[in-house]
Amino acid sequence: MSRRRILVILASGGSAILLLAAWGFQYIGELSPCKMCIWQRYPHGAAVLLGVLAFAVPSLSLTYLLGALAALTTAGIGIFHAGVEQGLWQGPSTCTSGDVGALSQQDLFNQIMNAPLVRCDEIPWEFLGLSMAGWNAVTSAGLALIWIAAWRAR
Repeated sequence: MSRRRILVILASGGSAILLLAAWGFQYIGELSPCKMCIWQRYPHGAAVLLGVLAFAVPSLSLTYLLGALAALTTAGIGIFHAGVEQGLWQGPSTCTSGDVGALSQQDLFNQIMNAPLVRCDEIPWEFLGLSMAGWNAVTSAGLALIWIAAWRAR
């Protein structure tokens, strides 16, 4: 098996493992994902499909670059999400809470009734000081490097 194919298996397989882990946390660990957690899954799905395409048609160079782009996209979302969790910046208003001091009773009631079940600015799980979003960012950046190595391999 060529070096390029091994790298494609590692990169797309890494995305598949991260997706399976996310679903495991959701369905076995009963940690419901927030909106941004779901956003991070889509590029991994694309990377898995691109891996299948790259494995089937190894001469299609664009596939490797798109795989790297998918991995970098989910890494970027993971960085943004981790920053929201740490309070470094504000997340989407549909996913986080804001200052409620200036709200009327009715506006506050409406905000509570329309609030998502899982907020993006809370950390449901962490390991070695990184949340799931942080770990996704780190591992996805590594997967992007593997995709680039596959693109460069001949």
